[in-house]
Amino acid sequence: MSSHIHSAKHEIIPCERCNGAIECKANSYTKCQCSVVQLSINEVQYISELYDGCLCAKCLFELQQEYRVEIGA
Repeated sequence: MSSHIHSAKHEIIPCERCNGAIECKANSYTKCQCSVVQLSINEVQYISELYDGCLCAKCLFELQQEYRVEIGA
């Protein structure tokens, strides 16, 4: 039997929008930086129509503001 040690380190991935590094914590979502941006279901839908991958908190916030301007909120 080979012993496989699972690294606790999270994956570093690029933000799909700005290409900045994101420490992906999908396995512990509440600790992930994207969880700090509270998005409505409509905002999530708007962003998911534009991007498929992960986005950094800064980009999520900017897209949230962009959406709110677009709908006149």
